[in-house]
Amino acid sequence: MSRAMTLKASQADLSVSLWRRAIDLLATFAAGSAVVLVLLPLGAVFGYLVYKGIGSLNWAFLSQTPKPVGEAGGGMANAIAGSALILGIASVIGVPVGIGAGVYLAEYGRNRLGDLIRFTADVLNGVPSIVIGIVAYGIVVLRQRHFSALAGGVALAIMMIPTITRATEEMVLLVPTAVREAAYGLGVSRWRTTISITLRTAMSGVITGVMLAFARVAGETAPLLFTAFGNTYWNWNMNQPTAALPLQIFVYAISPFDEWHRQAWAGALVLIVLIVVSVSAVRLVAGRGMLKGSS
Repeated sequence: MSRAMTLKASQADLSVSLWRRAIDLLATFAAGSAVVLVLLPLGAVFGYLVYKGIGSLNWAFLSQTPKPVGEAGGGMANAIAGSALILGIASVIGVPVGIGAGVYLAEYGRNRLGDLIRFTADVLNGVPSIVIGIVAYGIVVLRQRHFSALAGGVALAIMMIPTITRATEEMVLLVPTAVREAAYGLGVSRWRTTISITLRTAMSGVITGVMLAFARVAGETAPLLFTAFGNTYWNWNMNQPTAALPLQIFVYAISPFDEWHRQAWAGALVLIVLIVVSVSAVRLVAGRGMLKGSS
């Protein structure tokens, strides 16, 4: 009798074990399929850009300004430099404001002002970029009475701030309360604890939020149409119209010239590569800095 019961119990355990393995394999397969579905569109887009743009990518493209219509050659060097200038301005404005607002929401924002800031950030995240471009046009361009890289940077900074704010808030909230209490117990002031300990602990997630915001605005065209406007020459003056890769790609893509179409594909490829390289470089440098800090 005991042997029969033992046999039945072992069979039941075996069936449960097989069922758990089957569920585990199914869940693993589903997770892997989801990863493939996420990466497949990205790979398809990048592969098609390489196919269409690699033929027009050469040193002249990266070092020369655009040629007149009908003249072969030329490139988008001024647009690459202009994009770097505009994105630099946007980062200088948007990153400190976004991180500061996020820290405030996480540490001091449990009040009506904090709720208002969260609501504003969520609304700004959903505002179309062309609307933000029109707002920047009214705030900066009309006051300056001319287009400029500064106006373009302001427009992109407005787009960066809500993403960075909400990401910073969530990352700072993930820092355990015990870390703050340990600092308070050592007599460290609250503001010093927030800056030197809490924010530093959450820095990896904060940098991820900054890079997401940077990658989002790097390819925006609509805001720059109303602010930076674009040009066909070199310009390092923040108060002058400035070329940018998204603008140059847009102008070339809607033109009737095949040569400009080919250069538009090459410009799109360069834009994607620059975004990937810049994001990867920042993550690498930040990761090494945090590793040295922890050691």
